[in-house]
Amino acid sequence: MSNSSSISHFLLLALADTRQLQLLHFCLMLGISLAALLGNSLIISTIACSHHLHTPMFFFLLNLALSDLGSICTTVPKAMHNSLWDTRNISYTGCAAQVFLIICFLGTELTLLTIMCYDRYVSICKPLHYGTLLGSRACAHMAAAAWASALLNALMHTVNTFSLPLCYSNALGQFFCEIPAILKLSCSHSNLRELGFIVVSLCLGLSCFAFIVFSYVQIFRAVLRIPSEQGRHKAFSTCLPHLAVVSMFLSTAALAHLKPPSMSSPSLDLALSVLYSVVSPALNPLIYSLRNQELKAAVWRLMTGWFQKN
Repeated sequence: MSNSSSISHFLLLALADTRQLQLLHFCLMLGISLAALLGNSLIISTIACSHHLHTPMFFFLLNLALSDLGSICTTVPKAMHNSLWDTRNISYTGCAAQVFLIICFLGTELTLLTIMCYDRYVSICKPLHYGTLLGSRACAHMAAAAWASALLNALMHTVNTFSLPLCYSNALGQFFCEIPAILKLSCSHSNLRELGFIVVSLCLGLSCFAFIVFSYVQIFRAVLRIPSEQGRHKAFSTCLPHLAVVSMFLSTAALAHLKPPSMSSPSLDLALSVLYSVVSPALNPLIYSLRNQELKAAVWRLMTGWFQKN
């Protein structure tokens, strides 16, 4: 029996047993991380450099791309390092940093997706009030609130989790540090406090989900009342990418953390965690750019202008 004060490192879940599979996982993660870096960086650069994209929808999309980049950079580099060098170690401090950052970025993503849903709701259901409800100052305040609340939530969970005594082992059944895996190592009854924090966070997450569902019910009712087919198509084209991102992120995160214990298995847990923490942030730029003609045109102008200069 060891105490958390004597633990200097944790052991992450090995993604593969053979050297060939470890190198294959390294190459796959390298490809995903490069694609996520390129896609999100293009969205950030395009929105920042294109003045006609300085609207609430694209402002929140820029913030979403930043949170996606943060999620990828928190989990993937360490997993790539461990696969390449055939190790499982992560330092105690590094594990705490991963917990803090992943909670912060994923919490920001959920809040931003909810705000973006509100943006779509106001744009379609209350267009005459759009400028009043979503002015530049209001958008800045909402984005700042999303980042600040996620930072506070991440700090609260991280401090409380790493104040618990860890007695059973230092082996985590996950490829990155997350709170449920760490709580399994605790031998203290005080982890009920952390479970209480998790319940509070879960309630907030369910509130965001309920708001998104309610908003989209109102949005689809309003869209179906639009007389012209072109108007309906335009409204759907701005909503469907956001709805796809929300569905992918929430469904994989909910399955990963809310599935019954009877469904739990190491391979399923690993697959779900990869989906919501790696694949979802990497695919978001592709999902948004496929349906948004304005964004695609701006990205193309930015790239062709850069190639012409060079």
